[in-house]
Amino acid sequence: MTKAHTAVDYDTQLAEKVQRLNVQLAPFHAPELEVFRSPETHYRMRAEFRVWHEGDDLYYIMFDPATKQKYRVDTFPAASRLINDLMPLLMEAIKPNDALRRKLFQVDFLSTLSGEILVSLLYHRQLDEEWEKAAQALKQRLNDEGFNLNLIGRARKQKKVLDRDYVLEKLNADGQTLIYQQIENSFTQPNGPVAEKMLEWAIDCTRDSQGDLLELYCGNGNFSLALAKNFRRVLATELAKPSVQSAQYNIAANNIDNVQIIRMSAEEFTQAINGEREFRRLKDQGVTLSDYQCNTIFVDPPRAGMDDETCKMVQGYDRILYISCNPETLAENLERLSQTHRISRCALFDQFPFTHHTEAGVWLERIE
Repeated sequence: MTKAHTAVDYDTQLAEKVQRLNVQLAPFHAPELEVFRSPETHYRMRAEFRVWHEGDDLYYIMFDPATKQKYRVDTFPAASRLINDLMPLLMEAIKPNDALRRKLFQVDFLSTLSGEILVSLLYHRQLDEEWEKAAQALKQRLNDEGFNLNLIGRARKQKKVLDRDYVLEKLNADGQTLIYQQIENSFTQPNGPVAEKMLEWAIDCTRDSQGDLLELYCGNGNFSLALAKNFRRVLATELAKPSVQSAQYNIAANNIDNVQIIRMSAEEFTQAINGEREFRRLKDQGVTLSDYQCNTIFVDPPRAGMDDETCKMVQGYDRILYISCNPETLAENLERLSQTHRISRCALFDQFPFTHHTEAGVWLERIE
C-alpha cells in the first residue's frame, strides 16, 4: 500500500466518523465540529501480541477480527516507533533462551512519548529464579542497546517486577509539560499525540473560568492536572484504587497544590453531594463538600455513559465539559442535558484511526 493510498484511506475513514458524529449531535443544535486528526502511523502507545511457538522459531501473532485466523506480525505500524524498534530485538533475545521462551504466550508493550517503555511477558507456568536471572540479563542487554526499559513477568497468581511496573509519560499541552505515572494494566489514553490535543482543547474550553472544578471518573488525573491552572481548586473522584494512587503520585510530580482526589464512584458522589449518605472517607481526607464552589463539572464516563441520577446531578452545574468514548451514550445523556444546557463547542478526537471507534467532546453552558 502506498503512502498516498494510505492518506486517502485515512481521510475517507475520518470523514465517515465526522459525518456520523454530526448526525448524532444534530438534534442538539451543535455548532461546527472541531476535528483533531491522528498521525496515520505510530500513534498507539500500547500493543499486545500473542506469541506463537513453531519448532525453534518464535514470533508475534494477532488474530483477524473477522475470520479469527492468526497471522504473523513482525512489525506493527499502528504502534509507536519505540514499540516497533523493540519488537524484533526482544524476540531475537528471547528465542534462544529456554528460561525466557518456555510457555511464553503473550507480550504486552506500554510505551511513552517521553521515551520509556514497559514490557510484560505472560506465561503458562510459574516463574522461578532461573527466569528472573535471565530476565535481568535481558533487561540489561536491551538497556545497553539504548532502550529505557522495565520488565515484568506474569503467571497465574504471580507478578515479578524488575525495578518498576510503570512508565512516566510527559505530555505537552498549552505550553506546559505534565508528568503522568502510567501503571501496567491500568487505563491510559492509547494515542499519545491525540491525548495532547484533547488536553489542549479542554484547557481552551475552560480558560478564564471562575470558582472550582468538579471532575468525575478522573482516572490518573490526566485532565485534572492539565485543567488545574484554570480553576481555584479541583475536586476529582475516581473509584479504581491504582488510578487514585497514580493521581496522587502525579499531583506531587507536577507540584500542583490545588487538586484533591477522593476515591468514590460517580454514583456515591451523587449521594454525598445530595446529602443522601455520609462517607467516612471524605471526613478522613478532610474534605467538606460545602467548601467548594464548583460551577463547572468535567465528566469522562465509561462507554455506558452516565446513569440517570448522575445526569440529573450534572445538570446542577453552569458549565459541563463532557468527554465521551461512545457517542451513542453521549447522545442519550444529551437528551437530558440539552433540557438545561446548550452545546457551545464540540470536537472529534480520532484516538482510534482505522476503526469504528470515535472519541468526542462537548462543552455545554446553561441556557439563560
